[in-house]
Amino acid sequence: MHFYRSVLIALILISAETGQAQCTNAVTLQYQSEIQFTSPQQAFASHHDNTGKAYLYVASNDQGLRIYDLSNVTLPVLVKTIPIDSFANMYVMNLTQSGNYLYLTLGNSFVTSSKPGMAIVDVTTPATAKVSTVWNWSKPSGGGGIVAVEGNYAYLGAMGQGLIILDIANKSNAVFVSQYIPSISFPNPVKPDSSKYNARGMVVKNSIVYLCYDAGGFRIINATNKSSPVETGRYSNSLLLNKTRAYNNVVINDTLAYIAVDYCGMEILNIADTAAIKEIGWWNPWNCQASTNDWFNSPGFANEIAYDDNCKLVFLASGNSNLDVVNVSNPAHPDSCTSYQGAGSGQGTWGVSLYQNELFLSYIYVPLCIPFCSNWGGVKMLNWKSPCYTTEVREQNNTNPMEIYPNPSNGTFTINIPLSIGEIAASVFTPLGKCVYSREFAAGQAKSFSMSMNDVTPGLYTLIIKSSAKTYYRKLLITK
Repeated sequence: MHFYRSVLIALILISAETGQAQCTNAVTLQYQSEIQFTSPQQAFASHHDNTGKAYLYVASNDQGLRIYDLSNVTLPVLVKTIPIDSFANMYVMNLTQSGNYLYLTLGNSFVTSSKPGMAIVDVTTPATAKVSTVWNWSKPSGGGGIVAVEGNYAYLGAMGQGLIILDIANKSNAVFVSQYIPSISFPNPVKPDSSKYNARGMVVKNSIVYLCYDAGGFRIINATNKSSPVETGRYSNSLLLNKTRAYNNVVINDTLAYIAVDYCGMEILNIADTAAIKEIGWWNPWNCQASTNDWFNSPGFANEIAYDDNCKLVFLASGNSNLDVVNVSNPAHPDSCTSYQGAGSGQGTWGVSLYQNELFLSYIYVPLCIPFCSNWGGVKMLNWKSPCYTTEVREQNNTNPMEIYPNPSNGTFTINIPLSIGEIAASVFTPLGKCVYSREFAAGQAKSFSMSMNDVTPGLYTLIIKSSAKTYYRKLLITK
């Protein structure tokens, strides 16, 4: 959201159609706990560890990286802070995780003189996380917007410096590969304002970069040749041509892109043909195309976005509207399901992340109330439920009393079960249901054990732990 820039600089330097209908699957949200920051400290992004460890990682701007133990989700415990002096004094703005490494987006994205950068942090043991490397670009551009990781490459959304690709095969030495700055002559070639064209939302799949280029719309970039990325598609809503616009973040599901578009809600695009991207749905509750609506009076501002494929639900961090949940089972007619708090709470979100059936909302302080007011900063943790989230899915996804490490691994895993759950049986299955490992334990014997599957094919497997009372499921990733 480049429009926040002028408002937040002072604060940060100091420290078509809506197609809406009633939701077909009722969604309920339940508050669990919160982590409040002291003003003017900010929480721009928060993500639960995606390898199954009960930890939360928070990108805390000038406060660096904060790591919380969520063993008891109702009582988060701060166990580690890595300050910005460990990141070349660059602010931590965003983060993502791949295996046992965090990738941090560095550089104040509200100050044009700030350089973009990236850090890699080893979180094999989150409470003693260590910085592996810090990389920064020599040219200022408004800091960093986002980072995505696929294989041995990191893709940095470097705001005004566009897309930067880094080789991260050696986690202690990120190496520059290439840079691509999309043209700012699209969608409006008449005197484009270069400060409003920023690479800040991104997904990478099979070396294809799906990039939200802020005022420059949505771009698709083929990075199969890492040294020479090529743009193959671009899109911007024609109804917004003469209005303020900001394409902020995106999630991809097969041939559909769900894009958070600032005060214009969410656009749903068919990207099967990258040269002919088409809008098929638009969740536009704030009627941003109307002449009476502009960025300053909108009741909501869509920024970060998360997606659950089991229930076909999109979760949007929507500024002073806090959180909106949208059913996209029919992409042509997205349905409003529910919201959390909503406009009038005096609090506003910047980020949202999803881990199984838990939601993590990141809040920022906006004391000048432009474009919205927010008098609270930190993270709120919610639990969400829906009829489509079946008992089987819940059993697979609910937090369970297991720690697995390393995960991914080369085939050897250590499983810790801190709770006594009686007699258990452990089995590992391929996606086609073939059992490749099985073992039984008497009550009290399985506090900790190792599994060795060095002879199996690399890929994704399902670990099933069965006790007399419950069945627990966890994903295992084997790499060679």
